[in-house]
Amino acid sequence: MGILVSHISKSYKEVQALHDVSFEVKEGELFGLIGPDGAGKTTLFRILTTLLLADNGNAVVAGNDVVHNYREIRNQVGYMPGRFSLYQDLTVEENLHFFATIFGTTVAENYELIKDIYDQISPFKNRRAGKLSGGMKQKLALSCALIHKPQVLFLDEPTTGVDPVSRKEFWEMLKRLQKRGITILVSTPYMDEAELCDRVALIHQGKILKIGTPYTITNHFPRSIYSISANEMYLMIQHLKQYSFVHTVYPFGSSLHYVDKRETDVKTEIHAYLVGCGISDVKVSSIQPTIEDVFMELAR
Repeated sequence: MGILVSHISKSYKEVQALHDVSFEVKEGELFGLIGPDGAGKTTLFRILTTLLLADNGNAVVAGNDVVHNYREIRNQVGYMPGRFSLYQDLTVEENLHFFATIFGTTVAENYELIKDIYDQISPFKNRRAGKLSGGMKQKLALSCALIHKPQVLFLDEPTTGVDPVSRKEFWEMLKRLQKRGITILVSTPYMDEAELCDRVALIHQGKILKIGTPYTITNHFPRSIYSISANEMYLMIQHLKQYSFVHTVYPFGSSLHYVDKRETDVKTEIHAYLVGCGISDVKVSSIQPTIEDVFMELAR
């Protein structure tokens, strides 16, 4: 079963953490909640895992209402919070057995579900959890979240602070879990990870900006976008901000992403303008928008 979120709002005194949030995660879907720190992702996860009450709206997880059926939900979902929350003084093996016992099961009973993940950290089973690397902590936390064989898995920014190799391995693990029929809701501030989800919801300042597949979201970008590089990057930004036809311009890795107000191809004109401003080694190319480009446009 999936997740249904209907008009959820939540505030902390003057701060509106969530504002009229609605979306649906289908059964067996890998759904991404994409947004920066402070967007409201963790607050929403705590509401959906019955750790926090919403001010308004309602939600259903695995067929159960988050308020009236919270006990059932806690037995049917796995939750991996953003901060490492296992017992740091217990060993890897002790943590796993502890969480299995809490849910009234055993490691042996559901080991097949976590085997691919746990086998990677089993050589360190006698090491205290607090002494593990970031990637190993992540795998242990995921193993503990899965040990009771949940129907729905909530992962709150699971790859934050983890090296690129471990990030790639983690998403491969999620794909394998999805094939087993587990519904997965994952939040992340990394826009590139949106491409790995079946569908995503872009969230900013507690509001959902857009929902769809990564392809449909990027394919409907309303303007032409260009990648521009040059020797004097900072100076180039300043000149482009003063350009008559600029819509937006911002750094993107080793280049700039520039969006023009005009609909026609203006690579030659932009190049000539920057050269005329004294910028050297200018390179301008048309590009396809990324999820981050769409997010920046919608967040304006």
